[in-house]
Amino acid sequence: MLRYNTQLERLKLPEYGRNIQNMVEHCLTLTDRDERNACARSIIEAMIRLTPQAKNDPDHTRKLWDHLAIISDFRLDIDYPFDQVQKDTLQSAPERVAYGLQNIRYRHYGKSVERLVTTASAMEPGQERDTLVRLIANHMKKLMLEVNCDGVDDMKIFKDLAELSHGEIRIHPEEMRLHEFKAVQQPTGEKRRKR
Repeated sequence: MLRYNTQLERLKLPEYGRNIQNMVEHCLTLTDRDERNACARSIIEAMIRLTPQAKNDPDHTRKLWDHLAIISDFRLDIDYPFDQVQKDTLQSAPERVAYGLQNIRYRHYGKSVERLVTTASAMEPGQERDTLVRLIANHMKKLMLEVNCDGVDDMKIFKDLAELSHGEIRIHPEEMRLHEFKAVQQPTGEKRRKR
């Protein structure tokens, strides 16, 4: 009866393949330490032949010896030319990343739009502020269209902008008209024939 790879022991490092793992298993059965050391060096030579692209890496040999220890599940008792990697350092969890848990009033606009609105509301009234407010409002409309495909009323954007700025930015529909965004037609996947 045929034996499939799914029925065999799971590979520790699949990039080296089943033969390297079998060689390591054989090396574990050797009782003579000198013979085990010679076997380990020959396994490293085979691993070098499997990864010729990494020869230029200065730590390549060290990595191979670490991989040998990992494949043997740290049971191989040989004279390592480098400090052997420890099992607990490989399985340690990474440090937790401290994310800022900031309250975002409208998630579809995001925190960056809130910051832009805060910056615009702190500016002195004038042409520069009006230009920034127009850009923010158009961007808000574009972001709202991603959430609501049916269309967005400009009054909704102006109301949200006033709320985000705590009443500092008030726009009347007669004063500003926002850009009309059109849905881009998705490509059909069919290629046109060139004539």
